[in-house]
Amino acid sequence: MSDAPDTAGRATQPDPKPDRGGKPVPARIAEILSIVAILAEYGRHLADTIEHRAVWRGFATIAQFFGTAAVPVMLARIRRGIMRAIALERVLLERAARGRDLVTLAPRDHSRRQAQPATPPPPEPAAGSTAGSQPAEAALAQTAALRPAGRIDSDEQLTLDTLPSMEQLEAQIRRRPLGRTIVDICRDLGAAPTLCAGPFWNRLFDAIRCYRGSCNIVLEMRRREKRFDKEHWKHPDLALPEDSRDGVRRVLGFFIGEQPGDPFRPARTPGVPVAAAATGPP
Repeated sequence: MSDAPDTAGRATQPDPKPDRGGKPVPARIAEILSIVAILAEYGRHLADTIEHRAVWRGFATIAQFFGTAAVPVMLARIRRGIMRAIALERVLLERAARGRDLVTLAPRDHSRRQAQPATPPPPEPAAGSTAGSQPAEAALAQTAALRPAGRIDSDEQLTLDTLPSMEQLEAQIRRRPLGRTIVDICRDLGAAPTLCAGPFWNRLFDAIRCYRGSCNIVLEMRRREKRFDKEHWKHPDLALPEDSRDGVRRVLGFFIGEQPGDPFRPARTPGVPVAAAATGPP
């Protein structure tokens, strides 16, 4: 089955805003802003509908890419993903305001790094000597102060109450290759290739590859599927995930890159009351 074009999703995205000087946003930044806006739109849709979707069939199709069906865990990660997208947008717009576009980067040559001899450790001070200990301790303290909190990337203790701050996320984004941040957003939102429209996934994957992001995002999603399989037995009423493109569209209602929609929630018409939503699978 051929993927439906993602023109509907792109049509809803506003044109990149010009900076204060009226200059257009550089082309590469504009492309990344468009991709990030689509991911953020998907994240907001999930945040608004996750509890409703959790009681309808097909929920496992989404939950499997989080590795869990626990809604509070999923919601905390989704919120962090949305925050990352906002922080990345801020950083990119600041760069655009300075008139600087992005530069595509060649993949790192890890073989050259492995071939270099390891740097020998500094000699230990003689017993009883205190010379040089204070500068070393000061350097370690400074490094620890600059190191971001582990909760930024850790999923173990992440809750809505322990989300990182926007300042922490922006500081991390400025230090990392752009592609790594895009991968982090995809991981937080469970944005797997299976859920993406073909044209959008091609744009997303090219952005990850061109800006030194890990292309192991596909393997990461497969690992989450396996974790979800082990947890699935705890939820006997949860239907199996859909494994076809038709099934994904049926339960999700769209592919990422298209206009989000919920097939199990009736559309609201202004002035017309909507019947109470069902509380269980049909």
